[in-house]
Amino acid sequence: MTAIKHALQRDIFTPNDERLLSIVNVCKAGKKKRNCFLCATVTTERPVQVNVVKVKKSDKGDFYKRQTAWVLRDLAVVDAKDAIKENPEFDLHFEKVYKWVASSIAEKNTFISCIWKLNQRYIRKKIDFINVSSQLLEELPKVAEESVPSGENQNVAGGDEEVVDEYQELNAREEQDIEIMMEGCEYAISNAEAFADKLSRELQVLDGANIHSIMASEKQVNILMKLLDEALKEVDQIEVKLSSYEEMLQSVKEQMDQISESNHLIHLSNTNNLKLLSEIEFLVNHMDLAKGHIKALQEGDLSSSRGIEACTNAADALLQCMSVTLQPGHEMLHAVKQQQQRFSDLREQFARRLASHLNNVFVQQGHDQSSTLAQHSIELTLPNHHPFHRDLLRYAKLMEWLKNTDYGKYEGLTTNYMDYLSRLYDREIKDFFEVAKIKMTGATKEGKKFATLPRKESAVKQETESLHGSSGKLTGSTSSLNKLSVQSSGNRRSQSSSLLDMGNMSASDLDVADRTKFDKIFEQVLSELEPLCLAEQDFISKFFKLQQHLSIPGTPMSDAEEVDGGTLSRAHNTAGLQSMTSENHMIRQMMIKIFRCVEPELNHLIALGDKIDSFNSLYMLVKMSHHVWTAQNVDPTSFLSTTLGNVLVTVKRNFDKCISNQIKQMEDVKISKKSKVGILPFVAEFEEFAALAESIFRNAERRGDLDKAYLKLIRGVFTNVEKVANESQKTPRDVVMMENFHHIFATLSRLKISCLEAEKKEAKQKYTDHLQSYVIYSLGQPLEKLNHFFEGVEARVAQGVREEEVSYQLAFNKQELRKVIKEYPGKEVKKGLDNLYKKVDKHLCEEENLLQVVWHSMQDEFIRQYKHFEGLIARCYPGSGITMEFTIQDILDYFSSIAQSH
Repeated sequence: MTAIKHALQRDIFTPNDERLLSIVNVCKAGKKKRNCFLCATVTTERPVQVNVVKVKKSDKGDFYKRQTAWVLRDLAVVDAKDAIKENPEFDLHFEKVYKWVASSIAEKNTFISCIWKLNQRYIRKKIDFINVSSQLLEELPKVAEESVPSGENQNVAGGDEEVVDEYQELNAREEQDIEIMMEGCEYAISNAEAFADKLSRELQVLDGANIHSIMASEKQVNILMKLLDEALKEVDQIEVKLSSYEEMLQSVKEQMDQISESNHLIHLSNTNNLKLLSEIEFLVNHMDLAKGHIKALQEGDLSSSRGIEACTNAADALLQCMSVTLQPGHEMLHAVKQQQQRFSDLREQFARRLASHLNNVFVQQGHDQSSTLAQHSIELTLPNHHPFHRDLLRYAKLMEWLKNTDYGKYEGLTTNYMDYLSRLYDREIKDFFEVAKIKMTGATKEGKKFATLPRKESAVKQETESLHGSSGKLTGSTSSLNKLSVQSSGNRRSQSSSLLDMGNMSASDLDVADRTKFDKIFEQVLSELEPLCLAEQDFISKFFKLQQHLSIPGTPMSDAEEVDGGTLSRAHNTAGLQSMTSENHMIRQMMIKIFRCVEPELNHLIALGDKIDSFNSLYMLVKMSHHVWTAQNVDPTSFLSTTLGNVLVTVKRNFDKCISNQIKQMEDVKISKKSKVGILPFVAEFEEFAALAESIFRNAERRGDLDKAYLKLIRGVFTNVEKVANESQKTPRDVVMMENFHHIFATLSRLKISCLEAEKKEAKQKYTDHLQSYVIYSLGQPLEKLNHFFEGVEARVAQGVREEEVSYQLAFNKQELRKVIKEYPGKEVKKGLDNLYKKVDKHLCEEENLLQVVWHSMQDEFIRQYKHFEGLIARCYPGSGITMEFTIQDILDYFSSIAQSH
């Protein structure tokens, strides 16, 4: 162990300036026994650092390498496992627990003792030694002396510094000096006593030389003392002279202090004068209003552009004077107080004059606009307010000044403007909508004069009612029409037209031109309102200096209202209003008051359009949606966007009501029990609705609403076609289903409605299925006895009789087969087919023109049965030579001649 210890010291710890104090041979507990060494070391440099190093033998050779090192300061617990019974296992708790098994108990005890001593001397940290008795810690050095070799015990015996520092290595300088000395005395190694005697003699010689040197230096010391005495005398003389000089300078210092104090007072006086001059210049420069500005504020002309500009400049100058930030104490000056009072009087006087002038301008505008109202009311246009806005915008800066200086008068002007303009816009907009209603209904008012404007609202309502009454010849109840039965194919189209009446007017009196005219009028109404509202809102923002906070264009409206099963995005929401700034909110409130009649008038116009023709709701939905989308792109929170969004909700309700009415009319349709059904009225009506809707909704924003309506309508059509087919007594059910679903399929194929692709396929399938069903039902069994005969043959084969042996059955022999075949000569077959053609012709309607399609299908089915019979004859009666009395070519000729003859 000693040799290993010296080898580790030399190879590993000496290059790192460390000294090895204790070593223990260990292996990890519970694992493969791979031995290593735990070493307790200290550094040779200060401050001393104590480490626990794990050293293991290299796999490639016999040398050792340093693997892991822990600082003793990080050691928390030393666990010897058992304080009573000797046990080679022990644990060291660093950042985690390391479990070791020592090669011998003595090495384990020596290592733990060394750790304890190093902690006591260098660390003095609270390290827990558990399962180690206190007696063992005290007596462990003695036990170690008996059990460990003397060379190893020197590193751990004793408890003081001398034991730990017993081994001290020479440094490089000391080694070099010893080597030089030993080179001069080669015999030192062979004769140590002679070498020691020589060193002793040289030391004595050096001591004698030192004593002689001290004795020789005594004279020099005496000379040095004399020189020091002379120096002290010179210092005393210099101090006397310095004292005299200080007395002389004392009087000069007093005079200089007086001069300095006088200069300080002069500098302070000059500084105060400069500051006073600066303050006076500040007050004069910032609180002096030019005489020209005062005159403009008192007497300036507010009617001319030059006078307005002069008043604006004067008002700005007055505001600057009144907004000057005064220093503390300025308010106590009498001149400042007087000037501030003068400014306040000027501000109050000019504010009154400005408010009075603008009120007069507002009143005059109402009179001027009324004079031109009659001309605009005759045409479907709204008066242009741009000249009025242009004249008022000259006062915009003065309004901003009034808002900042006298908010009370500013609010008063705002209120007066809303009052005057709301009355003016009420007259203009109501007359504008009256003209629109007249143009929509097509009525004319002979001798009607608009020069009597403004018209009272009650009179307007009476006029509107009279206009609606004048079109009474176009108005009627649809209840009787809904209850009509289908009388014949000749009046089927008239019933379809009657069911098209979604409102109170007959659809026969309406045509595409009327609906196009309504669409143009409605578009013109919206196109006139939109720029009017936007121009007024822009003017209010600029004139009253209210900043508009626009939202990002294209953002969707967050408020949604569920309307009759559909979701509509509304133009405003409560959360948005709460987050708006006060100025933006004020713009909204002003617009709502000024244009308070816009939304009710739009609703009345929409109600009239829906009353004229409920299909007008399609036009209104598209137009209104487009204008709402446009308004949202400009400002989603504006008055126009909000109003049009609210009206859009009403339009959508009318559209949903139109769809619901159509479905209800489908359910109420009654058919005649004496005439054939043909194409049902609501099927033709759906075709007309779809064609009209596709032309209206092309590239429209609200295509989704139409798609939802399509799905509702087509489901209603499908359901009620089956209902009518089940109730039909004159026309077979399959014919009703076949003809109507063929018509639906043709309509959907022609219009190419993408959302109804599944329904188109379903209609085609239903048409095909019922066509096949009708053909089989109508064709029946044209060769009835022959069919019964072969059914018996197939039954025998199914029972296990071989096909070639069927002819030996008594009931199905060849004679019986020839007998049955003779009953169906070609002439009789052709006669039966001719009767079948007449029967089919009675069932089918002329509009759908399916007779030839059905007849061709019957031909194919007849030929299929014929081939089936021939196949059974060939298999069950081989070589008999029995054949039918007519061929496939004969069948083709029969069907062709019958079709041509009719």
